[in-house]
Amino acid sequence: MNRSDLISHLADLHPQLQIKDVESIVKAIIDALATTLSNGGRIEIRGFGSFRLNYRPPRNGRNPKTGERLEVPAKYVPHFKAGKELRDRVIKGSYSTSGNSNQSVV
Repeated sequence: MNRSDLISHLADLHPQLQIKDVESIVKAIIDALATTLSNGGRIEIRGFGSFRLNYRPPRNGRNPKTGERLEVPAKYVPHFKAGKELRDRVIKGSYSTSGNSNQSVV
């Protein structure tokens, strides 16, 4: 499911809202999540999961094309950990292994 799929699904669930309103809501939520993470914060959505930043220390790397050694600087990367309820839903069969694995089940 991508952003436009999410907007369409929410608009179908709440026909009293216009598509522009749903787009604004989704954008506001995503912006709030991104701002919190970029400020070093942690996000926890009960039953779904949590987002936090993982620190990756500097390391020596290699350019695969030229073989040249290079220094890869330290960085923080977003990390998602699924919550217990989400893990249980996936394990119990809300997710089908046949067909397209990218389709959402809502």
